[in-house]
Amino acid sequence: MVSKLLTGFDAPSCTYIYLDNELRDHNLFQAICRTNRLDGDDKDYGHIVDFKKLFGDVQQAIAVYSSDELDIDDSDQGNGGDNNVHLKNWLEEGRKQLDDARQALAYLCEPVPLPREVEQFLRYFCGEAANPNALNETEALRITFYKAVALFTRAYADLAQDLTEAGYSDAEVATLQKEVTFHAEIRAAIKKHAGEELDIKPFEADMRHLINTYIQADPAEALGEMGEMSLTELIINTGIHDAIARKLNEQGKLSKNAIAEGIINNVRKTIIRDQLTDPRFYTQMSALLDDLIKQSRADTAAYEEFLRKAEDLVKRLAAKQPEAGIPAALHGNSEATVIYNNLPDILAAAGGGVLIAAEPHAEYADEHLTLALEIDRTLRERAPAGWKGDQAREAQVLNALFPLLGRNRAATTALFELVKNQPGYQ
Repeated sequence: MVSKLLTGFDAPSCTYIYLDNELRDHNLFQAICRTNRLDGDDKDYGHIVDFKKLFGDVQQAIAVYSSDELDIDDSDQGNGGDNNVHLKNWLEEGRKQLDDARQALAYLCEPVPLPREVEQFLRYFCGEAANPNALNETEALRITFYKAVALFTRAYADLAQDLTEAGYSDAEVATLQKEVTFHAEIRAAIKKHAGEELDIKPFEADMRHLINTYIQADPAEALGEMGEMSLTELIINTGIHDAIARKLNEQGKLSKNAIAEGIINNVRKTIIRDQLTDPRFYTQMSALLDDLIKQSRADTAAYEEFLRKAEDLVKRLAAKQPEAGIPAALHGNSEATVIYNNLPDILAAAGGGVLIAAEPHAEYADEHLTLALEIDRTLRERAPAGWKGDQAREAQVLNALFPLLGRNRAATTALFELVKNQPGYQ
């Protein structure tokens, strides 16, 4: 415990204190109480790791501050209050916490249909893949399950080396170990199936910038990708069969239908996540996904055809390849391409007041292209640095776009929301 933290240090999230200093009396009492502040429902008590064998001194320090003089008679409440500090038996508390977490997890999983193998858990906690709202409807249930498994595994880890001393028999210890492993595997499988694994890749560039800016060291040697690849990334890099074997069905326990639903869920997550960056493109991809869901997977040939189409869809998502061809003037300019593709919908939704046709007929194609390039040029030349999230600077961007769209406020607002989600316009 660092001495300077003893005065004025107030951190409810402090759960562990490591004592490697000789502390006495009130300093020792003050130090151990740092872990005693509650911090949400997950924290019941703190932990003290004692490197100096101060347990006897802890008891003495507590005895000084624990006496009948500290029992305050609250006349307003009509009964006495016990304000003494009590040391709990950590083995008893640890066992109670483990048993409670185990029981809560068992209650949560009780509705899962028998035989309660991986596939039944996936269906119960993720819903039917054919239902586009299934993941949203079961999200709260999955989060509760993730927390329950984390609480169970953490309580088990706290007692793992002392289960026998806590009163568990050898058979009970083996059963506990099996349950922890099983639920940890189920939790990982559900996260993969629902596309909810933590993906740190979007933060990689910012992390590297911070490291390069504020940490002085020899140049780093690239050893590999930062973090694990998502299922869709693996499909692109290794092909769909390798991706299934490495990511979705590592244990080899899933049926073909469960694998197909896992792929569908991950593709749908990608579409929902990136929808605002190019609404028209992702609407097209969503329609293709709906067609893919309806495809039969009854026999081996149909299943292989499903996988082939799924792989093609994932690659089109990654390449952001639209249905129609792109004019040569837009090649290499992804932001202007997105604007060009979405202009018909923006103008159609805006109604009157815009001097350009709302429908993407051939005779208006050049007009759409001219407007898309003009919007792109205006944003690159006139948008102030760091405008996203700054109300005053966002107003400058809106004012720059307003005359380009015939001073139509609805069209300007819709276009602004589109360009705001383009990473190329900073």
